[in-house]
Amino acid sequence: MSAQIDEASHNPLDDAKPLPIVAPCRKLDMQAPKRWLRLGMADLKQTRNKSLGYGLVALLMCYVTGYAGFVISGPLVLLAILSGLTLIGPVMAIGLYSLSCQIKTGRTPLLTYCLRDKRGGIGNLALFSSILIILFLFWIHVGHLLKLLFAPGGFDSDPVELIIFFSIGTVMGGVFAMITFCISAYSLPMIMERKTDLLTAVVTSINAVLRNRMVSLLWAATILGGVVISVITGLLGLVVIFPVLGHASWHAYQETVDASAWPRRNE
Repeated sequence: MSAQIDEASHNPLDDAKPLPIVAPCRKLDMQAPKRWLRLGMADLKQTRNKSLGYGLVALLMCYVTGYAGFVISGPLVLLAILSGLTLIGPVMAIGLYSLSCQIKTGRTPLLTYCLRDKRGGIGNLALFSSILIILFLFWIHVGHLLKLLFAPGGFDSDPVELIIFFSIGTVMGGVFAMITFCISAYSLPMIMERKTDLLTAVVTSINAVLRNRMVSLLWAATILGGVVISVITGLLGLVVIFPVLGHASWHAYQETVDASAWPRRNE
């Protein structure tokens, strides 16, 4: 009788092994970013209208944000806003991650699936998105402060003042971008696909970046190159470049992080 009671009161969860604080990552070769871009372009072709529409929405958001910054603070702060868009790029690409995830699992890609079937992780996604948006807003304020301190006259300021403004702004912008890349390179796709928490996803992302430093630098430079091309084209290039980079970032996560210990959100 006692054995039967013990067996009935036994909780199967007690046998489950605790999940680690970080998901293991794979060692990458320098050709990895090229593979991710190729896979990203393949996903773009498969979800052409949805992805290009997504890119168009991103373009319009950038135009609205840039116009507001230009009217309020002038062209120098506009440059800070445009460079700061890289800070919220991972958040803006959530729908693209979802499309690539659906392709992988054999579903018909739908943008609404991102909200409909990922509700279990919406809290972590919202919290992390808020963190990146706060970083973006803080960076805009930093850019405005640098303008007031070093180039109060805008582009009419003394050349030495402009050199100091751009030098300090570039260094500080690089620090912001580096922090954002480390914490978001693989975390948002992981939160979207797996039943994990924000801390685990962020630590996993940082670990994967640090363990593949050279590949990460190359991937970050590739993303920066896409942003530069977009700016040169008056941001029109975002319509295509942003979806490709978004889909490619999903494949970067898939190849880099082994999150198999965490259950999928649709299971």
